[in-house]
Amino acid sequence: MGFIHTPDGHHHHHGHSHGQPGAPVNRPRFALRVALAALCVIVALVVASFVQVREGEAAVVTRFGDPVRVLLQPGLAWRLPAPIEAVVPVDLRLHTTSSGLQDVGTRDGLRIIVQAYVAWRVPANANDIGRFVRAVRNEPDEAARQIRSLVGSALQTTSAGFDLASLVNTDPGQVRIGAFEEALRRQVDAQVYAAYGVHVVQVGLERLTLPAVTLAATVERMRAERETVAAQRTAEGNREAAQIRSDADRDARVLIADANVKAADIEAQSRKDAAAIYGKSYAADPQLYTMLRSLDTLGTVVNTNTNLILRTDAAPFRALVQGPPGIGAPANAAAAPPARSHGPSR
Repeated sequence: MGFIHTPDGHHHHHGHSHGQPGAPVNRPRFALRVALAALCVIVALVVASFVQVREGEAAVVTRFGDPVRVLLQPGLAWRLPAPIEAVVPVDLRLHTTSSGLQDVGTRDGLRIIVQAYVAWRVPANANDIGRFVRAVRNEPDEAARQIRSLVGSALQTTSAGFDLASLVNTDPGQVRIGAFEEALRRQVDAQVYAAYGVHVVQVGLERLTLPAVTLAATVERMRAERETVAAQRTAEGNREAAQIRSDADRDARVLIADANVKAADIEAQSRKDAAAIYGKSYAADPQLYTMLRSLDTLGTVVNTNTNLILRTDAAPFRALVQGPPGIGAPANAAAAPPARSHGPSR
């Protein structure tokens, strides 16, 4: 549409439409571009709303900087896109830190130098995780620094409840390192959990050394303990030896008594047998029996140092002078016939 100027000064309206061939074609293209842009924005928002929780981690969702919830299960979760909500990953794996060398005193007034390690972790609990994030701003190094400070002071108080002999000793039954570590763990765990929401899983002694003064006292104590043990074992050995000797003497007396009983039994039996033999001999030849008994009596009474002045016609010395019966008979009697002899032929 336009105006035409005429010579008479009047304006004539001239209306007509000039066609624009490209306009119908640009509108669909523009709509397509808008739709693609909107789709990209939606996809970006959806992707930005995904939260990936890894194994061994927790995710703290914050809204404008304030924690609102804690995600513990590994996998994908939803959140509002940034900057409304953000995600702070929290490491739930085991961490270790060392106290460094600490000079502490024992209950018996001696000094020792100890170094302990601490294994700790953030519990898989929403309240504890939130407390950890607020206390140390989710910085494990800062938490480790705070734990080292607490362990140093805990070593002082824990060592004051133990004697040096319960930590350094040649007798394994007297060493209480395990009790020391457990007492230290309980004390440190209570402190760090109350302050930072983390749990101490394990505490162990990395190093335990003795200063020169303490070392000398320890060596002297060990020497005294060894001497005491040696004296005790010597006394026990002497007591056992005395018991063995007493048992041996008793057994010997029992054996001797048994042997005497057996010997008496044997002697009684032999006398019984001898009496039986003597009886048989006397029944067979009374004169020979009398002579043999006389000789036995002489063998018992007379020895090489015996001097006797006795009648020779009395028994049993008659046998020494007269000999066996029939030996001292007259000579003519020897020629007598054997049938007239008064005893058996020998």
